[in-house]
Amino acid sequence: MQRMDCMKATMKFLLPICIALLAGTKPVAAQQVDFCGIKNTSFKEGERLKFKVYYNMGMIWVGAGEAVFNTNMESMNGRQVYHITGDGKTYKSYDWFFKVRDKYETYIDVESMLPQKFIRNVDEGGFKIYNHVVFNHSVGQAVSTNGPFKIPACVQDVLSTIYYARSIDYNKYKPGDKIPFSMFLDDKVYNLYIRYMGKERVTTKYGTFNAIKISPLLIEGTIFSGGEKMMVWVSDDANHIPVRVDSPILVGSIKVDLVGYDRLRHPFTSLISKE
Repeated sequence: MQRMDCMKATMKFLLPICIALLAGTKPVAAQQVDFCGIKNTSFKEGERLKFKVYYNMGMIWVGAGEAVFNTNMESMNGRQVYHITGDGKTYKSYDWFFKVRDKYETYIDVESMLPQKFIRNVDEGGFKIYNHVVFNHSVGQAVSTNGPFKIPACVQDVLSTIYYARSIDYNKYKPGDKIPFSMFLDDKVYNLYIRYMGKERVTTKYGTFNAIKISPLLIEGTIFSGGEKMMVWVSDDANHIPVRVDSPILVGSIKVDLVGYDRLRHPFTSLISKE
């Protein structure tokens, strides 16, 4: 019964697992954000990334669902924005057990790389959540479906965070260093960090990569046991695409693998060989 509950939880958190690859989620005291002013160096209009989520049942890895991320260019309030969508779903063979259809959207200002609008529209086993957030960074305010909230400078939303973090220059860090940033989610501000672990090769369902290894701080609860047990491998090239996520959960473990891509900004030079 416990194993079935964890598999259901894996499906429920399908898209959040994919888009929260880089951060733990615990509110802490305010801290300085180190990366105000980062410019996009990693992605472009038209990029498409596809991930598959696997759940370990004993010795068997079972594909539970997938998440797809698309980047388009639009105009908002007279400014150019990246409109990024993340769509997560369980496979039809699992819909009878626990159907997930999640959609996250962010609109990121091209110049500042700050989110202007964020939409969360999820349906997880019939439990639905909708939240629409408009950011006004000049006055330090986010107005969500539930009202106005104060935000710090350079805050990100849960989806813009991963695209923002892709432009971090990891070469200036040494193994063990923490990289902090702030995120607005569920009407709260979270001060987060990722820990840089170094570089190594990793083999996934897609192929073998030269990769940057990072570890987020996970907070005990939901399907995770807490601590820095999740490992994320990001392509060691100018694209900085997550290629593998590996984490234990309360029962078993999960993997998230990149399984497809299109229209990358830079050559995918980190890919050594394809499976």
